[in-house]
Amino acid sequence: MTDRARGGTTTTPAAAALPAERRGRPRNAAVDTAVVETVLRLLEEGVTMGELSMERIARETGVGKATLYRRWSGKEELMLDVLRSMEDADPELPGTSARDDLVVLLEMLRRRGLAKRSSAVLRTVISQVQAHPRLWKEYHETVILARRETVHAVLRRGMTTGELRSDVDVQLLSDLFVSPMLSRAMLHEWHDLPEGLAEEIVDAVMEGARPRAERPAG
Repeated sequence: MTDRARGGTTTTPAAAALPAERRGRPRNAAVDTAVVETVLRLLEEGVTMGELSMERIARETGVGKATLYRRWSGKEELMLDVLRSMEDADPELPGTSARDDLVVLLEMLRRRGLAKRSSAVLRTVISQVQAHPRLWKEYHETVILARRETVHAVLRRGMTTGELRSDVDVQLLSDLFVSPMLSRAMLHEWHDLPEGLAEEIVDAVMEGARPRAERPAG
C-alpha cells in the first residue's frame, strides 16, 4: 500500500505532504513510511481511529512523539497522509480522444472499487474517515476534487474537438459518465465490476452526449 524507501531516496506520500524546509534538517522518508504503515497495521488489527493517539502511534512505531509532531500537527493530518498512501497514482491519459481518456479514468474507478471490496483495511479506513467530517472534507478537497477536475478537463477538450455537446453543463456531464461506476463500485457492492464495464458506460453515455446533427432547412 505504501512505497518503501529504496536506497533512502524514494519519496513516500507522507514524505511529500510537508516541505523539508519546515525543519532544520532533511526529512527521513523511512520514518514517514514506518509511521504510515504502523497506522495501517493497527487499523487492520481492528484498532479504531478513536482509539489511535499520537502517543500510541509513536510507541508502536518506535519513534519519539516529538518526531511525529515535527511531521504532522496532529492525528487528522497524519490520517490524511495514510489515506493518500492508499491511493493509486493517477493514470496516464492517451489523449487520442475524449472517449479513450474517459475509459481510462473510469477503469481506474473500477479497479479502485475492486480493491475496496478485496481489502479489509481499505474498507475500514474509508468507513472510519467518513465519521470524521473535517478529515473527510480535507480528503475531498485535496484528492477527490483534483480527480474531478481531470475529468472536467477531458470533457472540455471533447467539447472543443466536437466529440461532445457543448450545451451541457460540464459538472452534469461528468456526473453522467462517472456516477454509474461509482454507484456500482461503492454503493451497490453486490453488483459485478466486470472487465469492459468502463467502455460500456462511456459508449452508452456518449450516445446522448454527442453533438446533435443539424436539422435540414425547411
